[in-house]
Amino acid sequence: MQQHEFNAQDNPAPLYHRIFNVLREKILEGVYRTDEAMPGEMELAATFGVSRATIRRTLDKLQQEGLVLRRQGAGTFVRSDLASKPMPGDLDGFIDNLLAFGLRTKVRVLEFRYLEAPDEIARVLELKEGGIVQKAVRLRSYKGQPFSLATTFAPERIGRTFSKKELTNERLLTLLIRASGGVASAHQRITARSADPQVAQLLEIEYGSPLMCITRVVRDAERRPINHIRALYRPDLYEFSLDLSTNSTPEGTVWQPSQRESPPDEP
Repeated sequence: MQQHEFNAQDNPAPLYHRIFNVLREKILEGVYRTDEAMPGEMELAATFGVSRATIRRTLDKLQQEGLVLRRQGAGTFVRSDLASKPMPGDLDGFIDNLLAFGLRTKVRVLEFRYLEAPDEIARVLELKEGGIVQKAVRLRSYKGQPFSLATTFAPERIGRTFSKKELTNERLLTLLIRASGGVASAHQRITARSADPQVAQLLEIEYGSPLMCITRVVRDAERRPINHIRALYRPDLYEFSLDLSTNSTPEGTVWQPSQRESPPDEP
């Protein structure tokens, strides 16, 4: 195993948690086989330059997260039924392809109310000062594990067309199409965020853990913005994939996203 060195001055996170992140990535990448024991406590302690007590705490956390099974006298084994195997997504236009796994996810609406639009939301949705919006916060889980937290804002004329119950049971895209007569386009961007204490508690992760952040503005056929979405994803439970093909340009050959026969769906 590659030798790791951890300097507390470079990273204030607890040693066991930093080692946990390294081992979790290796597990999810398939570095350790499910039918073979992982390196033992002494080997891991030597590899990371820490005490066996630190490694023991790390392995305990891996087991608590459902990533490994610890068998007395036999060692530590990667679970063969990992619930935290990342689910695939894509970048063609919408966040989640629910046509593929929608029936296996569960949505809980944590907040559903109407309020005066915050300044930035009013600007993005092109509302007048004092404009009212529907705000909804949804937590989505897979096999009992929360993996995304989405906050949406819709102009009142759109939001009043569907209920909290419908937002729980129906796909948002379906509701937006029904409310507006048709969705024509969306613009989204992907960044990274750190989990604040409230988000960390909801997503069952450590405070400060990295999150994938996707922000999208949806427009109707008349190019009017009808929805603003900000979704936070656990990168250990969700990943994006993108097919690329080459294209010749005056500057040379470049990569570009491949065309798909049909667009994926939304969160």
